[in-house]
Amino acid sequence: MFFASRCTPWWAVAGLLALLWLPHPITAQSDESGMRSSVERFTSDRAVLRRRYDAPYSLERRQRFRRFFEEWQGRLRDLDQTSLNRGAQIDRILLANQVIYERSLLNREERVWEEMLPLAPFAPRLLELHEARRRLEPVDPRGAALAMDSVARLVEKTQRELSAEGAIAPSKIVAWRTAETLKDIRGTLQRWNRFSTGYDPLFSWWVRDPYAKVDKALDAYVKYLREKVVGIREGEDEPIIGDPIGVDGLAADLAHEMIPYTPAELLEIAEREFAWTDAEMLKASREMGYGDDWRAALEAVKNMHVEPGHQPEMILEQALEATEFVESRGLLTVPPLAKEIWRMEMMSPEAQKVSPFFLGGEVIQVSFPTDSMSHEDKLMSMRGNNRYFSRATVHHELIPGHHLQGFMNERYSSHRRLFRTPFWTEGWALYWEMLLWDLGFPRTPEEKIGMLFWRSHRAARIIFSLRFHLGTMTPQEAVDFLVDRVGHERANAEAEVRRSFNGSYPPLYQAGYMLGGLQFRALRQALVGSGQMTDREFHDAILQGGPMPVEMVRARLLNLPLPADYRASWRF
Repeated sequence: MFFASRCTPWWAVAGLLALLWLPHPITAQSDESGMRSSVERFTSDRAVLRRRYDAPYSLERRQRFRRFFEEWQGRLRDLDQTSLNRGAQIDRILLANQVIYERSLLNREERVWEEMLPLAPFAPRLLELHEARRRLEPVDPRGAALAMDSVARLVEKTQRELSAEGAIAPSKIVAWRTAETLKDIRGTLQRWNRFSTGYDPLFSWWVRDPYAKVDKALDAYVKYLREKVVGIREGEDEPIIGDPIGVDGLAADLAHEMIPYTPAELLEIAEREFAWTDAEMLKASREMGYGDDWRAALEAVKNMHVEPGHQPEMILEQALEATEFVESRGLLTVPPLAKEIWRMEMMSPEAQKVSPFFLGGEVIQVSFPTDSMSHEDKLMSMRGNNRYFSRATVHHELIPGHHLQGFMNERYSSHRRLFRTPFWTEGWALYWEMLLWDLGFPRTPEEKIGMLFWRSHRAARIIFSLRFHLGTMTPQEAVDFLVDRVGHERANAEAEVRRSFNGSYPPLYQAGYMLGGLQFRALRQALVGSGQMTDREFHDAILQGGPMPVEMVRARLLNLPLPADYRASWRF
């Protein structure tokens, strides 16, 4: 055993103890507890490493996570798949898939960082200051002051060179990404400065003025990139920029989601679904008396909204209606507590600029105009959240959709939240839109148009999100596409595209709605359609199994072989 002398620095002791700490081995057990605890351990260790290595784009962070993922790959590789029961086999395959993907994301991060470095050659020095503090290394106040002074000069020099006559303008995408990253790095530097300022008198004496210069130079440079290079005007809505991941990025993301299709094949699926909704929309339009002018029928439906102040009671009515529909037909189990605890909140005008429609889960967030909105925005919000569009989304957000999903996730297979994917989460909610259509939930042509609008919207999401990341559609073209092809209000279309590309959602998120729904529908046909399971058994089994790529839901329910080198192959 190692014993430290009284003069040994404590961080040296900590370092040696860290070497003695080895991750626990994964052991084969007769039940799922071994792999379940490994998944939980991976999740917890990854979370604490993210908190420790918290500087954006730090080289030290990437290096540490590469070691972390390599360790886990080795441990999973050494585990005998045949010694595990089915639940543990599934967890092993899912965890290995997750580790491979997250390791690939480090390479993607490194690539985009290298694209930004010409616009931020000073950033690595600032990140190193932060990492040195995280290592609890003593600060040299004079050296830190010299570093701050040098960085301030380099920031100003970089801006001058960019704005010089004849300078080659950088890509707006890279400039926007750099500006956003530098805002984060500026915040990191502020925390570094705050750690010693006022506490260490010598630090304050040396660093106060140079730090102020760096902070001011970074602020000015970020504004320059945003306003002069990207074209963002202060006080105006920001343009939608986005950051395409390209062909290779989509291939990696599709492999992680276990979708054995190319982007071109997925675009064909979306067009096929569009053709179906077009045909059904014409039928509903004719039922309403508008003939083949489906746009006129859609406009009529948009204007069928409640008066201000009555949206909550309408949402409650529609929530109870959907719950009664699925329960009375024995489609799945709805625990009484799940019906009791969901809540409702109204969405702020600011939030509606990004999410113009409802958001859901345990709390359904309702979009509807407030008195502070402009007259035009009020009309668009009412039209976009009319009675029949809302009827088609309430069950998506509450029961049997996201609220019930979340409720069950906390009570069954909760360790598998690590593997959650939009193809399971959003696919499940969208699948219910499809199933309820097939079971006669829409009774009138207006109710049908409400559901068809969203089906068209999901097909459009596949098209505009994949084409954007392939570089064949701009954000503005995506907005126009939603307005012209689906019938969105323009402000709502802009909010939808902004939400898709502002970095809040992964690249395949929007495609996951319809594609995941199609996967669940195909799986239901295989199991319920063949008489192997009832609807209740099928749906309860999915929720109790926890989130995962739907390919693995299929393997689990159909009892398919699960070799260690399992590869997705299901052409749903």
